[in-house]
Amino acid sequence: MRIAVVAITRHGIALAGRVVAALPGAQLFAPDKFRAAAENAAAGAAHCYAGKVGDQVPALFAGFDGIVAIVSLGAVVRLIAPHLRSKESDPAVVVIDEAGRFAIPVLSGHLGGANALAGHLATALAATPVLTTASDARATIAVDLLGRELGWEFLASHAELVHCSAAMVNDEPVALVQEAGGTDWWTRHANGRSGPLPANVQRFARVEDVAIDDFAAVLWISRRAMPADLAARLAGRCVRYRPPPQPAGAVPATALAIGIGCDRGTPASTIAQAINEALAACGGTIMDVRAVASIDLKADEPGLAEVARANCWTVAFYPAAELAMIAVPNPSPTVQRHTGTPSVSEAAALLAAGTDSHNLLIEKHRLRGPDGRNATVSIARIPA
Repeated sequence: MRIAVVAITRHGIALAGRVVAALPGAQLFAPDKFRAAAENAAAGAAHCYAGKVGDQVPALFAGFDGIVAIVSLGAVVRLIAPHLRSKESDPAVVVIDEAGRFAIPVLSGHLGGANALAGHLATALAATPVLTTASDARATIAVDLLGRELGWEFLASHAELVHCSAAMVNDEPVALVQEAGGTDWWTRHANGRSGPLPANVQRFARVEDVAIDDFAAVLWISRRAMPADLAARLAGRCVRYRPPPQPAGAVPATALAIGIGCDRGTPASTIAQAINEALAACGGTIMDVRAVASIDLKADEPGLAEVARANCWTVAFYPAAELAMIAVPNPSPTVQRHTGTPSVSEAAALLAAGTDSHNLLIEKHRLRGPDGRNATVSIARIPA
């Protein structure tokens, strides 16, 4: 983003120097009477003007994607009001108080990126972001931001966007259909989310599986065209998101079986990250997973149970003797010594898929978590 930082007092200019430092390429605009302070605060990036700050607003609106104003909120509202056009074209505007305590998005919070900009500045300044948009205040899905960090293309009319956003924030039933794209969108979404999906959202693997009349809105993540028989029924209440093409060399995945091994006490976060990384490596998504398996020694593993609950999976647990009968590419004497079988994740994936090692897409993807505990994931394609 091209960012202009506006300050009109000596103390504001001092704070502006910290803001410019936190935003590479940002430029400071200040009154000419404070030229020395401005040049000291933002060497090489200071622009000083004569006259009123209001006279600078048209050029700032035209030349920048975002404006950070260290000016009172009321004054900023009056300054920008005559220049507002639409949420699709207006720049992001964020106000910061002179004490650097609050970062307040004023204009273009979502499409223009003011909410994200305020969040970044709050971190840099140890300030509090004041987010008043309903989806951010309640940490639910911001329909107009979904997948932006992952490069998903947004396809919807203004009326569809308004309808689906209202359904989301008013807790009406919303169907989320993910047929493609990265699996970590929830943690990256709108400055990051935590916890489960909102209670009013139900996930589906295919749009054909949705009982359309049961839902007020449908969010459809897919690379394919809308089926003709559904297009008319979904008109006005569906927002589409198109992820970018899979990386070159990725293996198209339709039905996958996952085998999981882990140290005792491995957190759910480590297991989930290992799964996501392994799926990304073979071009798969969570929605492609049809079977999940491990060794029966892990039937009471809390982290694995938590991941299964979050994804609505039923895990198949195989005894060591059954796993030991499966031919795998990477048998391990260490695993044999601790579990009674030379393989857990590879053998479990192959058993769950009902196939041999020729259909093993990911042999052993291992991840060591921050606490030193390991998770290992193998992925096999389930034959048609």
